[in-house]
Amino acid sequence: MTFLERAFDRARARRARVVFPELEEPRMAAACDRLRAEGLATPIGLIPTSDAMIATLVEARGMKESLARRMLDRPLYRAAAMVAAGEAEAMVAGADAPTRRVIEAASIAIGLAEGVSLPSSFFAMLMPDGRTLIFADCAVNLSPDAEGLAAIARASERTAQALLGEARVALLSFSTGASGAGDSVDKVRAAAEMTGFAGPVQADAALNPRIATKKGMGTGDANVLVFPDLDSGNIGYKLVQELAGAQALGPILQGFRKPVCDLSRGATAEDIVAATAVTLALD
Repeated sequence: MTFLERAFDRARARRARVVFPELEEPRMAAACDRLRAEGLATPIGLIPTSDAMIATLVEARGMKESLARRMLDRPLYRAAAMVAAGEAEAMVAGADAPTRRVIEAASIAIGLAEGVSLPSSFFAMLMPDGRTLIFADCAVNLSPDAEGLAAIARASERTAQALLGEARVALLSFSTGASGAGDSVDKVRAAAEMTGFAGPVQADAALNPRIATKKGMGTGDANVLVFPDLDSGNIGYKLVQELAGAQALGPILQGFRKPVCDLSRGATAEDIVAATAVTLALD
């Protein structure tokens, strides 16, 4: 069974209500038709502001009721509040809205899970050879410090355990082990020491057992690649997508109390269906 087949099976078992605040966008509408037809989810649009949504913002976030009502006039905030209030089980957005707006709405209305200090994101990279890799963080955190990088790595470990059954995490750098120095490699080294994950390690050593043995770092079979900053992460996933023909599902957000998917602006209807199923498989 492939990665996507497993995700689809788990999504069908849940048949969760998923709110799509951009439901009228043509790709979203086509994806929702397929999700409904294949029994993967119950797509829903925005509903009128409810007392439960208002209470979520007032009680859990300490807002004044007047401010909560104004915020719920915004589609992304209302969708996130629907999830927080139990009127939907997950939220999928981002076909039109920028990532920062999706994260802002989820942070305020849903909030971070217990023990999580930093929201982040991942892409599930479906490789042509059948492998699935987790790439993080490719969409959210511009230049995390060592503590932030460690938080991203731990969140990505939990993601891989949920989706792939096991996590082999590598913290990527331009340098492997003690061979290089500088602010960026020192940051990765500190994050590796905090988490116990392999790093700093170059991408070839993270993925190739022969090179890993030669360089004395890890086992060369990582299935989770944690990039040192947003520049390298975003460039890396797009290169693999374009040059290797990988399907990139996401970005799917990590660290929130409830499932949230922030789509790539270029996502196709097929990508949206797959990303929704993967989001539901996480929970």
